[in-house]
Amino acid sequence: MTQWMNLATLLAVLQGACAGVIAGFVSGLLGVSPGGIMVPAVCLTLGVDQHVAQGISLVAQIPPTGVSGVLEYRRRGQGVPLLWVALLSAGFIGGGALGAVAAGSLSDRALRWSFVGYLLILAAIAALRGQGPASSTPEAPVAAPHGIALVGIGVAAGLSSGLLGIGGGLAVTALSTTLLHLGQHRAQAMSLILTLLPLTIPAAGVYLAQGWALPWWSIAGVIAGLWIATAAGARLANRLPERLLRPTFIVLILAMAGYMATRS
Repeated sequence: MTQWMNLATLLAVLQGACAGVIAGFVSGLLGVSPGGIMVPAVCLTLGVDQHVAQGISLVAQIPPTGVSGVLEYRRRGQGVPLLWVALLSAGFIGGGALGAVAAGSLSDRALRWSFVGYLLILAAIAALRGQGPASSTPEAPVAAPHGIALVGIGVAAGLSSGLLGIGGGLAVTALSTTLLHLGQHRAQAMSLILTLLPLTIPAAGVYLAQGWALPWWSIAGVIAGLWIATAAGARLANRLPERLLRPTFIVLILAMAGYMATRS
């Protein structure tokens, strides 16, 4: 009996680590919080329902698993002012709690289709941005964005995080390149910096308070996978030209939307 439990625990950790490696690599590569890919990856590897997958994603994003990825971006000169991060974070915390409360009133099916619709909207935003004038090089100075715009993007990212368990990094990257006209590399660096802060605690707390049972050994594996893979993804991202990163970002979003649509 004990041996069977040990094997079951090991399998749970390995399955979680597999999801974490996938999410961490994509997070570093595209500069998004890992939750965007983690929810589909957790559904695929662990076979859990939508609410549990989102809860796993939110809890796993509390530790600063993106440190290595952020350091890789900084080594490439992609610095982001702390004031920008603070304003984004302020909006994110409030939006995250509201989104998590809203998620508790929706069925699994409704959440999955909400997830699909959200991803399609982000893909459209990123595609429209790609049709506009070429952005400045990542190292070029840019005008400081208005504080209200940063808080607004933070709220939008937080709402998506709490409602869909995805961390909000997809929204930060897509909206920063579109509304703030930041280069893709810089927007990705700013989005990834948010993963260093425990901004998903309020939303994760709401999920736990609503009684969703989470597989803690699998979450441990997810966190380990995130630590391992994020730096590798960021290293590859900084070797790729911006013209390649944006279509990769769009293709990934569409692929996730397609997978979640089939589950719905």
